[in-house]
Amino acid sequence: MSAVPEGTIPYLAGRAAQPAALERVAARVSEQLASSALPSDIRRPVFVGIGASHAALTLPVRLLGEDGIATRRELAGDLGPGPVLADADLVIGVSQSGRSTETLEALGQVARHRRAALVNTAPSPLSEVAAHRVDLGGEPDSYASTVGYTGTLVALTMVARALTGRPLEQITAEWAGIGARFEAHEQAVSAVVDEVAGLAAGTVAADVIASGAARSASEAGALLLREVCRVPATALVTRNYLHGAMESAGRTLHVVIGDGRELELARTLAEAGHLTLAVTSAALSGGKRLYVARVPQDVPLPVRTVLETVVLQRLAGALAGTRDVEIEDFVFHNADTKTEEPVA
Repeated sequence: MSAVPEGTIPYLAGRAAQPAALERVAARVSEQLASSALPSDIRRPVFVGIGASHAALTLPVRLLGEDGIATRRELAGDLGPGPVLADADLVIGVSQSGRSTETLEALGQVARHRRAALVNTAPSPLSEVAAHRVDLGGEPDSYASTVGYTGTLVALTMVARALTGRPLEQITAEWAGIGARFEAHEQAVSAVVDEVAGLAAGTVAADVIASGAARSASEAGALLLREVCRVPATALVTRNYLHGAMESAGRTLHVVIGDGRELELARTLAEAGHLTLAVTSAALSGGKRLYVARVPQDVPLPVRTVLETVVLQRLAGALAGTRDVEIEDFVFHNADTKTEEPVA
């Protein structure tokens, strides 16, 4: 059995820790928002991150857009030439470790008073260079992020709600009972997800398809399938997938997340003989090659996004087992993606 990378916990332990950890994260972020952790009157925020943190940013961008606030996410490390962030009145850098070099460099493009950081670990280089900081409380996380990622989704939602001016009581209430809901959902989907993982042992690739806020689950899920069980996986947007990308289906696993056009897509793939897992709250019936992991209908969008992520986390862990891959045994360790040095 491979050693767990220093400073992390095992992937399965990280997954198991999430119900209680998410309760703690919601409480901690609530305390920080109560003490004015963020500036007021922000109308043009831009979120910046890389890796799983960039995937998480789809959720707050969607939430803020629904409330009429113009925002976007940017991929740190690929901002391009010119003043890409010049229009932002607040640049929110997101890094669970607080040490992502690319995100630090992105914040270095704007004046300190326009910098905010959302991290798990504080103090950290990112938290120290930002004028405004929200942290998760240093929750122990796995190398392929589990609790750090779902905790970031909780915190990003609360930050987005705060930027829209919602009262703190309402922001906090959205996550009431998240631990129990998480556990119940995990139990409900475990059998079907594990069955799909058993059938997918010989898969050569995976497509994870979603749209809207669910892209936070699809993008993070595709990354987990690559990191945890060595499956070449790609996150694709539903409507774009229909424009030719699905033609390469064959010995592939398909995870389709959503209640709209995704339902017909899932049926089409399964009827063509391709192993398909639909993650949906709709009344979709399973069938030959079509499996359904249900998410509750009666939950807010951010909570649903966390529960969709639970399905992908479990799938990655179970598929690692069927493929006989040691989860903690990463092949590549790049020395230039983390730093202890802050920017100016």
